[in-house]
Amino acid sequence: YLFLYFQVLKAFEYPSPWKGQQQMYKLDIGWPKIPEYFTGQTFCVAVDSLHGLVYVGQRGDNVPKVLVFSEEGYFLYSWNNTVEMPHGIFVSNTATDSSVWITDVGTGKYGHTVKQYSPSGKLMQILGTPGNAGSSLIPLQFDQPADIFVEESGDIYVVDGDGGMNNRLLKLSNDYKEIWLTGTNGTGIGQFKIPHSVTLDPFGRVWVADRDNKRIQVFDKVTGEWLGSWSSCFSEDGPYSVRFTANYKYLIVAQLNINRLAILAAPLVGSIGDCVMVNTVQLADETKPHLVDVDMKSGAVYVAEIGAQQVQKYIPL
Repeated sequence: YLFLYFQVLKAFEYPSPWKGQQQMYKLDIGWPKIPEYFTGQTFCVAVDSLHGLVYVGQRGDNVPKVLVFSEEGYFLYSWNNTVEMPHGIFVSNTATDSSVWITDVGTGKYGHTVKQYSPSGKLMQILGTPGNAGSSLIPLQFDQPADIFVEESGDIYVVDGDGGMNNRLLKLSNDYKEIWLTGTNGTGIGQFKIPHSVTLDPFGRVWVADRDNKRIQVFDKVTGEWLGSWSSCFSEDGPYSVRFTANYKYLIVAQLNINRLAILAAPLVGSIGDCVMVNTVQLADETKPHLVDVDMKSGAVYVAEIGAQQVQKYIPL
């Protein structure tokens, strides 16, 4: 009886609101309408929730590098100019226009750059020196830049280092000047081993998937100061992608090697604490989810899967 009593006590000691929680997402099996349009390795996906568009970056010889779908799953058009090996993709909407930002990790004449395109694929801006891998000395000299996030103000956050010389996070102004830069190669606080994805929350914090250190690190968006890190959720596999759900209550993290999406509780304000895994979405074997994006209107999650060579859409329940 005593044993049972202590077991009951123990159960009350740590109340978990997530016990036996139902799944939070279901796969939309009707998206896209014609999957045969995916002809390469799908590395990244970005949602333009304002205009109901989904952009997919894929790699391969003689394949269109960027595919554009409607949020219902209809293929609309593709473009190819000056994109070599897309790694990350982001849609930026300002009061006046929309643009598509792509990080290019190619080693040819277009690589090692962050590029801005019009929605139809016209090249508008190149950051970095095309074809030249960077050193950690020059801010805008990228070496396999992994991901980008652009604020409505036009300020830009880039994680630079998908395995190259650089392992850093930098913030640029809307006229492409360095505001701050942080990070070197290493395992210490504020250091990175393959900073792979970056996103922002409404509370002035920058979240970085520090992939090979198996942690997420958080920084102040104004100063670049380190605010905390999460590691306990990533013992099995490092985080490949970080994106917030539409209500900013959760962080969606792709874990490529275990074919899983982890759904983590997002701390609203104050201390970062450590991570709480609320739910998971287990994908099929060898799917290899690389980067994700979230439709900030509908809450749908799009997952770019390099193993399955497809993008899948998950709808919140």
